[in-house]
Amino acid sequence: MTKHKIFMPYIAIVYFSGMGHTHLMAEAVAAGAKKVEGSTVELLRITGEQITDGRWQDDAMIEKINQADAIIFGSPTYMGGVAGQFKCFIDGAGVWFEQKWKDKIAGGFTHSSSLSGDKQGTLLYLAIHAAQQSMIWVGIGDLPSKYFGKDDGVNRLGSFMGVMGQSALDMSGKPPYLDPGDALSAERYGERIALATQKWQK
Repeated sequence: MTKHKIFMPYIAIVYFSGMGHTHLMAEAVAAGAKKVEGSTVELLRITGEQITDGRWQDDAMIEKINQADAIIFGSPTYMGGVAGQFKCFIDGAGVWFEQKWKDKIAGGFTHSSSLSGDKQGTLLYLAIHAAQQSMIWVGIGDLPSKYFGKDDGVNRLGSFMGVMGQSALDMSGKPPYLDPGDALSAERYGERIALATQKWQK
């Protein structure tokens, strides 16, 4: 019997986090992706220091992203869309003309303090961006577990484009908190994308 070599995907999670909630989601996505044998996962956090005169500039990070087999995008939802810092990254990445991310697996996640907060707008933006890069978008793949009498909170916000997270607004200075159901949803999503990347690259 012929043994097939296990493809070892490199997964880049590229995100901006303002108050830390989206960072917690990124960590959960990474934890899920790492469950898939052979996966290499890297968190690439966008910062304000990478933006000069309104333009995002970090060639070293772009080179890492170019090497990835899957790219998972994350941003908090501000005013119904992605954060300005994340938009600077998208506008300044400079890979569209050469389609350097073509046929890479893509996915996305977002967070806001409201149950809705128009988070769907952010996920749609991320998916449209992936389509313009000729990437292969992967949805969440989980029905809300409450429909089946479970209380683990998986996909509790009913999102299918990508993962949504929600935490109550807290200006007291306490550390950021992520709902356990949202963390589990993000973890399962990371695992799903890693598995999809393996299948796509066979």
